[in-house]
Amino acid sequence: MIKALIFDFWGTLVENGVYPSPVKQAQFILGIETDFSEYIQKFEETLMLNKFENLNEGFTKVCETFGIEATEEKIERLVGMWNKNKFFAKPKPDTISTLETLKRSYKLVLVSNTDCFSVKDVLEKYDLAKYFDEIFFSYEVGKLKTDPHFFDDVLEKIGLSKDEVVMFGDSLESDIKPAEAAGIKAYLVDRRGRRDFLNKVRFLDEIPGLLGE
Repeated sequence: MIKALIFDFWGTLVENGVYPSPVKQAQFILGIETDFSEYIQKFEETLMLNKFENLNEGFTKVCETFGIEATEEKIERLVGMWNKNKFFAKPKPDTISTLETLKRSYKLVLVSNTDCFSVKDVLEKYDLAKYFDEIFFSYEVGKLKTDPHFFDDVLEKIGLSKDEVVMFGDSLESDIKPAEAAGIKAYLVDRRGRRDFLNKVRFLDEIPGLLGE
């Protein structure tokens, strides 16, 4: 019996305020030409597992990680783009209504690879935290979702088994595969309908029907 639903934040419940995504724009600004999967792992390990005094400090550390000179121009572009993303970020059109429906029947859990400057401001701006029984941010728990122990820790904290929860996220690499590796059934949120994956929904408002609500 399903008792809890786990949701990714960025891209699943909330749309970024800039396009392409801020992490992809950061790769371009920094001129990093390595494979995206290699880049994003190092980027998130640096910016999203640590607490910084400000974004300047965070992006200076990112530059150091990649062996890039942290010029004033690069840091200003990164900070400006990151703040713009936070300012214009907003819930997907079906997010709030779906969470309100699901909250009546399930424990809701929020997970996110995120820096310490963005996500809480967006949660507060749109009063989203009230829908979740537990929240796990990478910079607070010290683990990314791709960490083999991340979802085990989530299950332990909420006191449920892997068969009692379902994961929903928009990334195969950072949401679906890690959840499945932990034995959790996961559904890809594929709003554009472009990815070939068996267990998926296009929109959040399909979830109540999927679960028999």
